[in-house]
Amino acid sequence: MTKLPSLAAEAWLNEPALQRLFATLAAAGGEGRVAGGAVRNALLGEAVTEVDVATTLSPEQVTAACAAAGMKVHPTGIEHGTVTVVVDHHPFEVTTLRHDVETDGRRAKVRFTDDWDADAQRRDFTMNALYCDARGTVHDFVDGWPDVQRRRVIFVGDPEQRIAEDYLRILRFFRFHARYGHGAPDAAGLAACTRLKAGLDGLSAERIRQEMFKLMSAPGAVDTLKLMAGQGILSQLLPYTEDWRVLQRLGADPLLRLAVLAQDPRSMPERWRLSNHEAKRLEALASLLPPSPALRPTEQRAILYHMGPEAWRDLVQVAWARSDAASDDAEWKTLLELPERWSIPVLPVSGRDLLAAGMSPGPEIGVMLSKLEDWWVASDFQPSRDELLKRLT
Repeated sequence: MTKLPSLAAEAWLNEPALQRLFATLAAAGGEGRVAGGAVRNALLGEAVTEVDVATTLSPEQVTAACAAAGMKVHPTGIEHGTVTVVVDHHPFEVTTLRHDVETDGRRAKVRFTDDWDADAQRRDFTMNALYCDARGTVHDFVDGWPDVQRRRVIFVGDPEQRIAEDYLRILRFFRFHARYGHGAPDAAGLAACTRLKAGLDGLSAERIRQEMFKLMSAPGAVDTLKLMAGQGILSQLLPYTEDWRVLQRLGADPLLRLAVLAQDPRSMPERWRLSNHEAKRLEALASLLPPSPALRPTEQRAILYHMGPEAWRDLVQVAWARSDAASDDAEWKTLLELPERWSIPVLPVSGRDLLAAGMSPGPEIGVMLSKLEDWWVASDFQPSRDELLKRLT
């Protein structure tokens, strides 16, 4: 049997808040173990940002024990056995061990258990089905440690069964491969994802957006998107371009990559239920002309003034990626950094100033302000308030 490493020396495992939670669950007659991503990342030598705990106690027992210990408990996912326990201002998701009794490809009905092996068998990938107890001992019921070592994303048990339980696992397969995988993806997993790709049509736009944004920010995103395109899976999600070179040069911002990947970026806010802010960024990328290093400095400042720093950075990055310039080109880098070197000024006059200068209230105030602003911008923002007011006469 393969000897499993110990995580006893990990700083996150020895945090007093987590150890206090472990002790509270043990005092109530149960056991808690860190499950999933934190264990996987620690074994891979990567940062641990979230710590989720699995337990043999029921949600009611967890709630009672933790509340009695002075911890705040929130029933954030009680139907699936999850409560959020706040220990000394540190939140932990605590989930009762479970196994699925009914699935429909989108959600599952679960039954609680105290069987660690049963809980492991219902998880998606072997690298996500590892547990670590309070002492740092790693527990592996699905032979996941060798897959972690090889950075192989392997479904637990039968891939088609795992996917049929929740079709989002197709996207998770590719997302985890893009983030952690080395080499070619698992052949059995890839074949199952391809055979069952029609199941993606039943997923909510919000779940697709969440997984795809994580995928598109991963180190292996572009090669994985190519793989998905070749399997006919990407076309299930959106009409796409094949600007792979541009996508690779863009870096890890998923929204910029989506702006290039989508044939019709303006359709994506509705298709993937993007936030208002994300929709605004896409609209700017689709409708505004991108800046260029060939512009004179005065022209650059005028454009930045009108479009704002965020749209400027987005448009410059996409235009740079589409260009033939090197990724370390000094002129493009200088252009991109203009918002850091030059603070956008504020027009030094207002409608109140124009009224005080003798203009009558009405739409003419707005017209005159616009004219003064145009002149001020064309003059490279140099005219002072007094100079602008003199221009009224």
